[in-house]
Amino acid sequence: MRMDGKYNARDYLAGQMTRAQSLRLRRLSDEAYQPGQYAGDLTFAEAAQRIQALEAEIVLADSF
Repeated sequence: MRMDGKYNARDYLAGQMTRAQSLRLRRLSDEAYQPGQYAGDLTFAEAAQRIQALEAEIVLADSF
């Protein structure tokens, strides 16, 4: 993860979700009544996929 004494942000973000993603995922999982969608050990990409899926589900539910 270190390159020439500096942290590589891309490698770091690929390894774990950000705090903003964590907060957003928790809020969306509560809003969609799916608390199992939140997990604290997700990668950046996994969190992004779950956020996108929950947002789509919420939009669909609001359309009825």
